[in-house]
Amino acid sequence: MREIISIHIGQAGIQVGNACWELYCLEHGIEPDGTMPSDTTVGVAHDAFNTFFSETGAGKHVPRAIFVDLEPTVIDEVRTGSYRQ
Repeated sequence: MREIISIHIGQAGIQVGNACWELYCLEHGIEPDGTMPSDTTVGVAHDAFNTFFSETGAGKHVPRAIFVDLEPTVIDEVRTGSYRQ
C-alpha cells in the first residue's frame, strides 16, 4: 500500500493544506469528526482513502499531515476549525 504524508509550511501552506484536507474529507465521505458513515458506498477503490488517512483504533480517520509555522495564530485556526477532532 502506498502512503502519502503531506507537509504544509507557513501561513499560505497551512491555509491551502487545510482547504485540501477538507476537500479530501468531502470526496471520501469522511465526517468532520473523522468517522466514516457505514452507509457510505465507496465502491471498488475502498482503500483509496488510506493513502492520505490513517485509521485509529477507535475507527476515526486522521490525515497524514504535518503543519509547521512559527506564528501560532495560523495553526490555531486549524485547531479551532470544523475539522479539529
